[in-house]
Amino acid sequence: MRPLFHPAIEDVRPEAILHALADPSRAAIFATIMRAGCVEACSALAAVGDRVIPKSSLSNHFKVLREAGLIRSERHGVELRNASRWAEVEARFPGLLPGIINAYASDAGACPRDAERAAAR
Repeated sequence: MRPLFHPAIEDVRPEAILHALADPSRAAIFATIMRAGCVEACSALAAVGDRVIPKSSLSNHFKVLREAGLIRSERHGVELRNASRWAEVEARFPGLLPGIINAYASDAGACPRDAERAAAR
């Protein structure tokens, strides 16, 4: 099995982050991981709103998030555990992630500060 690619924080590029979070499904997946801290299984995030993401698309979403430097995935048996790299990315690009996540939250009618509160935990 191939090792998973995780860029060093110095190699994370803002354009990769913007590309990864431009897709509403990926932004929702990232926000869920960020709020949870660590998600045990990728399949736990297959439902976004009232839509179910096919397994092949879900795998690609995780790959894009991982290669953009937004999440870290670790293999545990047949499952992947995904954790947010929010603190690392926020230290490198202050304000970028809260701005993006809060914009999605505002569009969805959620409280704009929810992302910042969740990240502070």
